[in-house]
Amino acid sequence: MSNPNIYKPYLMKIDKVTEEAPFVKTFRLKFTNEEDAAKFNFKAGQFGEYSVAGEGESTFCVASSPTRDGYIECTFRETGRVTSALAGKEEGEIIGFRGPYGNTFPIDEWKGKNLLFIAGGIALPPMRCVIWNCLDLRENFKDFTIVYGAKTVNDLVYKHELKEWEERPDVKLITTVDPGGETPDWKGEIGFVPTVLEKAAPSADNTIAIVCGPPIMIKYTFPILEKLGFKDTDIFTTLENRMKCGFGKCGRCNVGKVYICKDGPVFTYAALKQLPAEY
Repeated sequence: MSNPNIYKPYLMKIDKVTEEAPFVKTFRLKFTNEEDAAKFNFKAGQFGEYSVAGEGESTFCVASSPTRDGYIECTFRETGRVTSALAGKEEGEIIGFRGPYGNTFPIDEWKGKNLLFIAGGIALPPMRCVIWNCLDLRENFKDFTIVYGAKTVNDLVYKHELKEWEERPDVKLITTVDPGGETPDWKGEIGFVPTVLEKAAPSADNTIAIVCGPPIMIKYTFPILEKLGFKDTDIFTTLENRMKCGFGKCGRCNVGKVYICKDGPVFTYAALKQLPAEY
């Protein structure tokens, strides 16, 4: 349930700050108002607007799973005015949150299928929400594979959770770093995500692929999935490009007839092929 006043943010207390990678932090946020907390709900794939008074808002996905009650989490990289202001906040301080906005991943429709998650760099946060959502409902799905890469070992986010996924017998985790980004004790793959994906050659049979990463990674990953036999309707991704207001008023995320914030951010590859090239 969204705030009835679409322009008014919820007040959220920063309950926990986790340093994930250089200039990358995760905030665990709790509602300051218990009534707001009781009424709030969201689904995997939705996003919000996170704000610092006097500095503005920035758009991120909700990185925690809706199966985890009592809080939401966001992960962001410090890149500009708002994210720098957010990064300066400490545990116990208050920020604003508007949302949830956007459509969702159709997790209920994936029951009985294999799941393949493919992510790159700071794009693992929107994937993390879906991964934990599905792991908390693990009995509903068959094979569970995660392919995740970053420029360097240091740039990998959620390192403690990567270790947990690696140790789970019901999850196959493949991690990779770009050539030159490895450390002497690195035991994962070395190579770009699309190359590592092609090498792993996961079966497309009864499998849903969820892709999230930098545009260049996505551009080269889709053809690999097609080559492996995945249907366009079985490939999902999430877009966050140019979103600002969250509900289709400002027009910044408009692409053709589509508003990414209202019609997305979750799209199938089949739907993306219908959009103008500028998305």
